[in-house]
Amino acid sequence: MIEINLLPGAGKKSKSRGPGIDLSARIAQLTAGIKDPYLIGAAGAFVVAALGVLGMWLGQAAQQRSANDSFQKALQDSTRYAAVLLEKKQAESQRDSVLRQLNIIKSIDNNRFIWPHIMDEVSSALPAYTWLTSVSQTSAPPAPPASEGPKKGEKKDTTQVAELMKFQIIGNTVDIQALTRFMKFLEGSPFIQNVTLQRSTLVIVEGKQVTEFQLNAEYQTPDSTAIKTRPVTLSVR
Repeated sequence: MIEINLLPGAGKKSKSRGPGIDLSARIAQLTAGIKDPYLIGAAGAFVVAALGVLGMWLGQAAQQRSANDSFQKALQDSTRYAAVLLEKKQAESQRDSVLRQLNIIKSIDNNRFIWPHIMDEVSSALPAYTWLTSVSQTSAPPAPPASEGPKKGEKKDTTQVAELMKFQIIGNTVDIQALTRFMKFLEGSPFIQNVTLQRSTLVIVEGKQVTEFQLNAEYQTPDSTAIKTRPVTLSVR
């Protein structure tokens, strides 16, 4: 007897499947057992805390990298600026040394015409029958000016140290009136001021009685109109 199966696939046996994991079923099984709302909240809080800690760690790591980069840049800038500051300090030291030398030279140059003026005025004022034995400086030599210039807002002091230079004149005369004229002529000089008679005594010089005198005076800076300049010429043979 012949049997015909009119249902396709009815006679086929289903293929057996190997063991597998149904994730949806497992999740459904786990969630089905969790019915406590506090447990669910604790789990959610734990997840949020874990995400927050992760975010803070990532943010701190980024800040640390940025701080390290800034530190390295600042270190390089500090090294470069230290060399620049050292060069600036050396340049300022050389400048101060040059300024001190220039001020000394300037002081010497400003005072080099003092004694020529004094000797010229004394020689022009010396009357007849009067001669000098000594002309010397009694004040301290002028100190060189300071290397620093005037501060901001201050005016430059143009007063020369030479104005306070004092000197004395020692000489002899046979005429007391000549001594009076000599003092008067010196006082009228634009380069000499404060002429005073320190002492006058009678002495014997080469068997003759004369008056020995000592005058004290000060140098003063004259007015610009009292100074005459002449060209210096040098003949070449």
